[in-house]
Amino acid sequence: MSRYDRAITVFSPDGHLFQVEYAQEAVKKGSTAVGVRGNDIVVLGIEKKSVPKLQEERTVRKICMIDDHVCMAFAGLTADARIIVNRARLECQSHRLTVEDPVTIEYITRYIATVKQRYTQSNGRRPFGLSALVVGFDYDGTPHLYQTDPSGTYHAWKANAIGRSAKTVRDFLEQNYNEEVASNEDDTIKLTVKALLEVVQSGSKSMEIAVMRRKGSLKILEASEVDKIVAVIEKEKAVEAEKKQKKGKSS
Repeated sequence: MSRYDRAITVFSPDGHLFQVEYAQEAVKKGSTAVGVRGNDIVVLGIEKKSVPKLQEERTVRKICMIDDHVCMAFAGLTADARIIVNRARLECQSHRLTVEDPVTIEYITRYIATVKQRYTQSNGRRPFGLSALVVGFDYDGTPHLYQTDPSGTYHAWKANAIGRSAKTVRDFLEQNYNEEVASNEDDTIKLTVKALLEVVQSGSKSMEIAVMRRKGSLKILEASEVDKIVAVIEKEKAVEAEKKQKKGKSS
């Protein structure tokens, strides 16, 4: 194995590109990010790591605007993400100048994935160590959620998670996401918070929630708003636990 992981362009005999797989491991060590697509809303949630007392919190951002109608959350190396975000912003502006229309969400996701793929196929470079969730609305009002990974692939999702414990959160989303949730804005936001609570220990203090509505700009929810949602979820859990306890006693 050690002979095949030194160069990005060399396949191992069983078809692996080890440097790309190592980049995917870097993503798994990153903060959890969750994306949920509703009928009229897209929601991003990220796990916030605690910052040193003297550090400016506003300089630690895992949710970035790419254009007025496109937003991205990432898991992995922040320095790599900065390069991707800058390139994507430049492409959005270039597209506007060239065709006088904003980019579609799939177009800019494909662009990001293409940039990542180039870095897996040439010497003297390493893959980008990040996965991204790209959300937004096309100019016809259709909501989208896409995910890209270090290999340069991208897929559309209804709900997904990346980063630390992504599989646990994805399993939770698979069980709880349905059309009823997607049709209600409050339920879509609540599902995102619930999904993060599966892996975040200290509740609303350790998460950031961003909401984008059709024909609206991105809004980062205030801590007090997230606190209210967490309180509702905890109350629902307490009621459910009480019901189970009563059922157990009666049986």
